[in-house]
Amino acid sequence: MSEISGRKFALLPMLGHTKGKRSPITCALKCDNACAGDVCNTSSNSYFRDIASTTLSRRAALGFGAAGALAVVLGGAVTSGEKAIADGGTGLSAAAKNGFGPGASKLQFTAIPAVASDVDALTVPAGFTWQPVIRWGDPIFKDAPAFELGNQTAAAQERQFGYNNDYSDILEIPGSKGRRALLFANHEYTNENIMFPASMPAAQMRAVGAAAHGLSVVELERKNKNKPWTYVQGAPLNRRYLNSTRYELTGPVAGSDLVKTVADPEGRWINGTLGNCSGGTTPWGTILSGEENFNGYFVAPGTSTSDKRYGLTNKATARQWELDDPRFNANNAGYENETNRFGWIVEVDPFDPTSTPKKHSSLGRFKHEGANVIVAKSGHVVAYSGDDERFDYLYKFVSKAKYREGDRKHNMTLLSEGDLYVAKFTGNAPAAEIDGKGSVPADGSFDGTGEWLPLVVGGKSMVASMSVEEVLVYTRLAADKVGPTKMDRCEDVQPSLHTGKVYVACTNNSDRGKPGKEGATEMNPRNENRDGHIVEITETGDQTSTKFTWNLLMVCGDPSTGDVTYFSGFPADQVSPISCPDNLAFDSVGNLWISTDGAPSGIGKADGLFKVTLDGPERGRVEQFLAVPRDAETCGPIVRDTERSVFVSVQHPGEEGTFEAPHSYFPDYVRAGAPVRRGQARAPRPAVVQVFRTDA
Repeated sequence: MSEISGRKFALLPMLGHTKGKRSPITCALKCDNACAGDVCNTSSNSYFRDIASTTLSRRAALGFGAAGALAVVLGGAVTSGEKAIADGGTGLSAAAKNGFGPGASKLQFTAIPAVASDVDALTVPAGFTWQPVIRWGDPIFKDAPAFELGNQTAAAQERQFGYNNDYSDILEIPGSKGRRALLFANHEYTNENIMFPASMPAAQMRAVGAAAHGLSVVELERKNKNKPWTYVQGAPLNRRYLNSTRYELTGPVAGSDLVKTVADPEGRWINGTLGNCSGGTTPWGTILSGEENFNGYFVAPGTSTSDKRYGLTNKATARQWELDDPRFNANNAGYENETNRFGWIVEVDPFDPTSTPKKHSSLGRFKHEGANVIVAKSGHVVAYSGDDERFDYLYKFVSKAKYREGDRKHNMTLLSEGDLYVAKFTGNAPAAEIDGKGSVPADGSFDGTGEWLPLVVGGKSMVASMSVEEVLVYTRLAADKVGPTKMDRCEDVQPSLHTGKVYVACTNNSDRGKPGKEGATEMNPRNENRDGHIVEITETGDQTSTKFTWNLLMVCGDPSTGDVTYFSGFPADQVSPISCPDNLAFDSVGNLWISTDGAPSGIGKADGLFKVTLDGPERGRVEQFLAVPRDAETCGPIVRDTERSVFVSVQHPGEEGTFEAPHSYFPDYVRAGAPVRRGQARAPRPAVVQVFRTDA
């Protein structure tokens, strides 16, 4: 029996059905048991089988003009506007040609062995240590009270760091000489069962839990680049984005009847952001955050085609916010469109705590894992985004206007207007060679061609019988009509600024190949795909092209268990086992870093962070850098390899415990021989941590 927000559940639908270390409680609270329900995509569009017989990264230069270039720092590199423009995938970028390479990183380590999933520790390589930068409940404003685990209030939580941090990034403050920066983090969901004592009134649980959602911006400081970061309470740029925070809706849907409610008759202003998963940092220094599993926060009729396509139902929600706020029940008169106001890409300016954040309708409405931006050779901005649902799609947005170096005000409008596409893949191998186990086709690789199918181009709908507004509000339904490829849960999608290639993390799809469902394809080569895979896309020309080629970088799994795996030809017995790729990042020399959510398929292994070599004879080599504590997921990797440090967001540690019987004490462990500090929390607290070298 589980208790969630004061409600007792006799049954968790995913109990006994999760793979690896994935908790059924995570399924209930994070994605509303999506895998226990019907597949949302029941369209009859063409299946793939029918078609086929680094830190130089996206967080690039910002263009703050003569006032001083604001440096977005990831992997320790401060990049320029020129380096923000990839070469369109035709070869290495100028930066890569000038000495960058897979072996050039300063962040050298010996891969750790896989760690058992019941180990309550953050495991890092020899020669490294770690410490939290900020935890759930840490006060971020001058007037914020200290965290009191057993005596939480909504008013206090609104002034404290939120729960279950996911996407994160660190942006250096101009003129600080590397000593001051901003940390951004979003807060995806809450687990009231381990946050609060069972004696807390349900209404109080709901209020505090709601306040723990949203986004946070916190200033950091350090003495020099060799010292770890600490957060600054009361710093002027600190900010919490709450359910009461007002967002401006931009693009063609702004003002549409499809998003008007009794509280917003103009259809232009939305309170709050929900289910924020991964994200991205733009070349002009703003943050993008994806609204993913928003459906789990709403009661809705659940009978319409659009409700079913987006997983909206008429059942009570896990957190029951509908008891306190009428907008969370779309059955209430005047709030029928409230669900249409979520599922967007959010853009915030972390350098202006008074700014109004935006929701961009031009990028479409679906379960965005996140969005990542690259400036094409043509100057147009291109944003890639995956829809994190079984058998759903991969999308691309191309801006109407062009990026202007140094014109930040202009660049902050680029995501408001442009063209939207969805991906269709074709394989090179005969369908008979795709055996459903992940075996490599006779030609030695999983590969083929593809095209971006238009949904909106030049301000006009490309979908028959649907207006532009309808295409963007009901993007899943619009995409169904044009016949894209059904994927195995596209999560993070990251373009590399070294090569222009685009990497797509397909986390898993337990339903592939089941009766009545699409079977294995060259693009998604395993039935009941529990371990996932990584797609590598090369655009034909620059990123604005409508044609591309693709291959699979890896088919994940644990070779030691007999799994059929593929690592671009690298010997499978020489890789770290990896499963359920989720978030992606690059280091300064172009290596790919992958955080996982679901753990290796070998029984009882913890999630972690992995480095993958992309070029040369070691292409496909996977090396595990760290493992997260019991029940936790690895999120939001930031790789600052030039400073020999890495950051991760540790999400839902101790997920399967309770307040009274914790499964984890992360990150406030009692070190060997150390006394328990006064006021020290004896329960898990999601946190952003820094891992850094100690053996100089």
